[in-house]
Amino acid sequence: MAIVEVKVPQLSESVAEATMLQWKKKVGEAVAADEILIEIETDKVVLEVPAPAAGVISEIIVADGGTVAAEQLIARIDTEGKAGAAAAPAAAAPASAPAAAPVAAAATGGNMAGVAMPAAAKLMADNNLAAGSVSGSGKDGRVTKGDVLSAVAGGVKSTAAVIPTGVPTKTLAQVAAPAVNLGDRPEQRVPMTRLRARVAERLLQSQSTNAILTTFNEINMAPVMDMRKRMQERFEKEHGVKLGFMSFFVKAAVHALKKFPVLNASVDGNDIVYHGYFDIGIAVGSPRGLVVPILRNADQMSFADIEKKIAEFGVKARDGKLGIEEMTGGTFSISNGGTFGSMMSTPIINPPQSAILGVHATKDRAMVENGQVVVRPMNYFAMSYDHRIIDGREAVLGLVAMKEALEDPARLLFDI
Repeated sequence: MAIVEVKVPQLSESVAEATMLQWKKKVGEAVAADEILIEIETDKVVLEVPAPAAGVISEIIVADGGTVAAEQLIARIDTEGKAGAAAAPAAAAPASAPAAAPVAAAATGGNMAGVAMPAAAKLMADNNLAAGSVSGSGKDGRVTKGDVLSAVAGGVKSTAAVIPTGVPTKTLAQVAAPAVNLGDRPEQRVPMTRLRARVAERLLQSQSTNAILTTFNEINMAPVMDMRKRMQERFEKEHGVKLGFMSFFVKAAVHALKKFPVLNASVDGNDIVYHGYFDIGIAVGSPRGLVVPILRNADQMSFADIEKKIAEFGVKARDGKLGIEEMTGGTFSISNGGTFGSMMSTPIINPPQSAILGVHATKDRAMVENGQVVVRPMNYFAMSYDHRIIDGREAVLGLVAMKEALEDPARLLFDI
């Protein structure tokens, strides 16, 4: 017998522990080298743990929902074992969350109908959907992530999970509490995930440590929309990605940050740290909560570079694949609530940054120009800033600089 140990990957310096999600293999099942065995959630990202070698799972040491630290031993693989070997003692077997959807291993006789793909299985577990409650549209009737999202949007009811006897307290974060029967006023208590708890902690920290003030302005988006319409087809053909509005917003933000460096600064004790680089955080909503991946050296990126990177961030956020290094740092952030239809908001600063831009939905509105009422596609921009180091003058003029750049996009080309 040749045993290989499976350990928790190295976590970032700011992350002390993580939570085990759902094992994709059971004791006695065969695994291939680099096959994903389980995902581990930290307060920042979800990490995949691959099999270090091919073989058979001989022991699972930490069950679903367990709390682990970096480099902790969580399982063992017998590289000379055969599938179907006797399972390890019950104490070592994982306590499975009852709401978890089956993966391909549950199929029998080659019939894959109703079997959930890995991403779909995770999403079903997150939404407490019972196996068989979602119809599959994938190959051989497999349930895809799109099927689950459609089912959730369509109102498929979740199954209230009953916490099994003997499950360690630390696994409760992975098990939804049973619904309380209050007649026509039901309730269900669900613990926060690590990521959601971390988001809550950071937002409270921001509001308690920053002197947050928000300034607003209205942007006529017609010039950007006209340019985008003219260039869209050629841009996509040349670069293989669509030309969106976010690249314009990033370019306009960098344009303003260069003119008013304090907007790109941060507070460290009694010091103001002025950053000589422009790392722009892009707030992205994910199934697990808000994440803010970073565009490194955004001032050196082309429109195509920005669009490609944002598209990549969107896919990774959706699939829980963003790495810790992709969300570390950042000197300024942009939050685009307009994608969800928001008309106006006051964004909260992402510490340790000192300012954040909130972008909203563009709508046709009646505007007065030269004494005449005209219809223009308008967008309300909001910039929240830390008044401890940023005065109203810099904040207002910074937002005006963004407005001028977007209403005359040629400024972005000539940096004026």
